Amino acid sequence: MLVALFCITTICFMLIRVLPMSPPEGTNKAQQQVIEQIWDARGYNDPLIVQYYNYLKGIVTEWDFGTSWKIDTTTPAWNLLVGRLLPTILVNLYSLLFAIPIGIIAGIYAAIKKNKWQDHVVSIMVILFVSVPSYVYAFLVQYFLYFKLDLFPPTILSLNDSGGWLTWKMFHSMIPAILSLSFGTIAGLARSTRAELTETLTMDYMLLARTKGLTRAQATTRHALKNAMVPILPGIIGSFIGILGGSMIIEQIFAIPGVGQLYIKSVTMRDYDVFMMDSIFYTFVSLLAGIIVDISYGFIDPRIRMGER
Repeated sequence: MLVALFCITTICFMLIRVLPMSPPEGTNKAQQQVIEQIWDARGYNDPLIVQYYNYLKGIVTEWDFGTSWKIDTTTPAWNLLVGRLLPTILVNLYSLLFAIPIGIIAGIYAAIKKNKWQDHVVSIMVILFVSVPSYVYAFLVQYFLYFKLDLFPPTILSLNDSGGWLTWKMFHSMIPAILSLSFGTIAGLARSTRAELTETLTMDYMLLARTKGLTRAQATTRHALKNAMVPILPGIIGSFIGILGGSMIIEQIFAIPGVGQLYIKSVTMRDYDVFMMDSIFYTFVSLLAGIIVDISYGFIDPRIRMGER
């Protein structure tokens, strides 16, 4: 994980620092000269290797990921990122809490009704939800729920209009974004649950459980479902970790001031230190989710252990 994080950080840093830096728009010549002097004092004009060494040294010794010069002038990049985490976490957390039970129940129902019309309907819906990108659902949700039915606002409310992130008004305005993010998760969970449960239901121990007198429902809930969830639960755990990364496109469409929108701004405005901060954050979250998923297999099923010599 650390090696991968270092390699990706190095590549991103070298590529972004090759691009020329320019002072923020709207600054006069005097302000531009001051900013360029600050950049020179901080080593922005040094050779790339020296810049990278100073950048890593600042992170390790002072937890300094640089400064925003375009999005929020002179604000530390780390503070800018932390200030955007809450809306990202809330939207994605609501989405997961909504999608997980629906996806698992749909997968269980399809597995129990295997090769029947109910199974075919669920499978078709899964293929549809998996194939269509989330931003397409976002536009459809906006069109029907806002333009046609006028049930929700087109974007989330501001803090002044809603009264805070944890109010009912804010949650109500987040529902279109939550729905847009949920379709893909529901489809993925339904597909995985159906595949694992279908295989588990054909195992010999299931036949043994039925011969001992258990009903089909009892055997499914007590034995089949428990074993089928072993490869699915780690993915759910990884999804909860992945909510920190958010969704760049959904946040842009619904004007959610989260980490994803910040990342897009850092690219379009060429705010180098914010871009690096976001890149490191996204990479770390992805790698951390992967490692925790691997480790969690052993905790969920004690029969699974890491390889030994």
